[in-house]
Amino acid sequence: MKKIYGNDQLKSTLERMAVSGRTAHSLIISGEKGSGRKLIAKYYTQALMCEAPVEGKPCGRCNTCQNIWNDVHPDVIYPKKTGKLGNYSVETARDVIADAYIKPNNSSGCKVYIFADCCNVDDRTQNTLLKLIEEPPEYAYFIFTCDSKSEFLSTIISRCVCFNTSPCTEEEAVEALIESGYDEQKIHSAVSCFHGNIGMCESYINDEALRKRVDLTKSLTDSIIRKDEYALTVGFFSLGRERDDVREMLSMLDKLARDAAVLAKDSSAHTIGCFREGALALSQSITAYQSARMHSCIETAWKAVDRNVGIPLALTALGAEIMEIVG
Repeated sequence: MKKIYGNDQLKSTLERMAVSGRTAHSLIISGEKGSGRKLIAKYYTQALMCEAPVEGKPCGRCNTCQNIWNDVHPDVIYPKKTGKLGNYSVETARDVIADAYIKPNNSSGCKVYIFADCCNVDDRTQNTLLKLIEEPPEYAYFIFTCDSKSEFLSTIISRCVCFNTSPCTEEEAVEALIESGYDEQKIHSAVSCFHGNIGMCESYINDEALRKRVDLTKSLTDSIIRKDEYALTVGFFSLGRERDDVREMLSMLDKLARDAAVLAKDSSAHTIGCFREGALALSQSITAYQSARMHSCIETAWKAVDRNVGIPLALTALGAEIMEIVG
């Protein structure tokens, strides 16, 4: 089983719940993409179902733990996303409800549903699941992973125990990546972009498309620094129309705006974005107030993309607004 770096307090809390027998039937695990929220979901599932737990800790070696880790356990279900926006539908929710009342066939007597990467889940889907989450069968557990618990209706949140993943240090990220056998130079490049986010560091090393999106984000930052609206527009249009790619780029650009605001106050401050040099240069040409305005514009574009507004339209508007801010 892969070692989970960081999140020690969260793991301890889940272990104490398992030891006491007061396990939560519905959990929301939130945190930045790549921060280990799905690993924590698996860890909790293993703690619930392990054949030989020790003080609430799953052994990681029994058949159950191995099957959960390898996503092949028949009573650990990952509901499917469907539709144009790739989300959890009302039909999926109804299928889960029907399946949840079929008792599991395993020694732990548990059945776990993991709704991974919840984003903009339709209110109708959430309301369909509400009664099940409120009064689940004694053997059924529901885990939702997401960027923020604000993705959910207050009625769902009030019926779940909510946890946040905590960031790892860059040193922990380096240790984890070395343990996985990655090249030292690639590790350095990944950590310089994604810091203690081990999942994103691994994706950066393995995914050429992500590396291109990072390079594009850096190029967009350079265009903003030069106040080159044409280059900024061309850069936005080169991204394509995949919503997840656009969200990821907007997230990276938003972090650069945040870093610029911080570096304007303290040039030695810690940064969280993928391009410290660009953020430092940006901090010398715009004020913290302008950075905050840029954040608001990026957030508006993010919401527009999530609401199915045309991506070219949303990005064109964003480019014009950014140029107005820095002009």
